[in-house]
Amino acid sequence: MKLSTQLLIDGQFVTGDGQAEPILNPATGELLASVPEASFEQVNRAVNGAQRAFAQWSRTTPASRSTLLLRLADAIERHAEEFAALESLNCGKPYLAVLNDELPAVVDCFRFFAGAARCLQGPLAGEYIEGHTSMIRRDPIGVVGSIAPWNYPLMMAAWKMAPVLAAGNTVVLKPSEQTPLTALRLAELASELFPRGVINIVCGRGESVGAPLVEHPLVRMVSLTGDIATGQKILQSAARTMKRTHLELGGKAPVIIFDDADLEAVVDGIRTFGFYNAGQDCTAACRIYAQGKIYDKFVAAMTEAVASIKVGGPREEGVEMGPLISDRQRNRVASFVERAQSSGHVEVTAGGKIRPGNGFFFEP
Repeated sequence: MKLSTQLLIDGQFVTGDGQAEPILNPATGELLASVPEASFEQVNRAVNGAQRAFAQWSRTTPASRSTLLLRLADAIERHAEEFAALESLNCGKPYLAVLNDELPAVVDCFRFFAGAARCLQGPLAGEYIEGHTSMIRRDPIGVVGSIAPWNYPLMMAAWKMAPVLAAGNTVVLKPSEQTPLTALRLAELASELFPRGVINIVCGRGESVGAPLVEHPLVRMVSLTGDIATGQKILQSAARTMKRTHLELGGKAPVIIFDDADLEAVVDGIRTFGFYNAGQDCTAACRIYAQGKIYDKFVAAMTEAVASIKVGGPREEGVEMGPLISDRQRNRVASFVERAQSSGHVEVTAGGKIRPGNGFFFEP
C-alpha cells in the first residue's frame, strides 16, 4: 500500500521541513513511515494560503459548496476499503470495524454538511426601534485552525473539515502526529475537487506545529479535540487575539445500574461501548455504579463478558479489540491498574495486564 507522507499547503504537496516523526503500526510496533513535520514557515504559508482562498471561497454559493462536499463524500466511499485498510494499519483498529462502522459515518458527515450548507439562514431578531427591523446574518469567519486526535483520525478530519467548509470558511488541519496517514490520503482526494488553499493539512507535534497554528494572527477560530490541559492552553492563547474556540475535551461517561435493570442488556452494552476502539473514546463507558442487590451478579456477568473479548491484530478473524495506540499509552493504562490494585480494596477480575509479544496490546 502506498502511504502518503506529504503535506498539503496552499494547493501544493510538499515534504515537511521539520523533524521526521516515526509512524508505527500499533499491532506490531514496526515502522510504517516517517512524516517530516511542517516548519514554522510552512505553517505560515498554509495559513496565508487559506486566507487568500477565503476571499473567493466565502463568496461561493451554498449550492457550489454543497456539490463539492457531496463529491468528496462519493470519493471517500469509492475508496472506502483503502481508507479502512490504512486506518486499521495506522491505529491497530479491527479492519472490519473501520470499514463497517467508521467509514459510513465519515461519508455521512460530509453529506450531512453538504445539506446543511443550504440551510444557513439568518433569522429576524425583532423590531426594537420604530421603523427598523433587526436581523441576524450568518457570514463565514475566515481561516479555521483544527487540531485532531489519534483515536478516530479520519472521522475527526471529517468532523473538523465538513462544517467549516460548508459555512464558507477555509481550514488548516493538523492531524495527530501519530496517525496522519488517512488525513494525508484524504488531502489527495480533496485537492482534486476544492480550489487551491481552501483545504490545508500540516503534520507535526503540538508544541512545534499546533502552537504556531493556534497563535497565528490570521486564524480566526480554533477547533480542538483533545485533553483538558491542551484545551486550557488554547483558550489562553486564543484570548490574546480574541479567536473563537470549539473545544471537545476528555470525559468520564458513567453507567448507573439499578437493582431492577435488565442485567443481560447492561452487560452487553458495557461490553460494546466500554471496550470499542480498545476503550480509546471520550464517551467510553468507563465508570460504573451498581446498586447493592445487583452488584455481585453484575460483577460476575461482566467479568465473564469482558474475558470473552477477542484481542488481536486488525485482520485476525473475529477480532473485536486491537492494541492501544502506543507503548506510552499502554504503560499509562497499566499504571492505572497498578495504582488501583495497590489501594487494597480493588480486585481485578479479568485481564488487567500487558500482553507479552509484539505490539501495544493490553488484556481487558
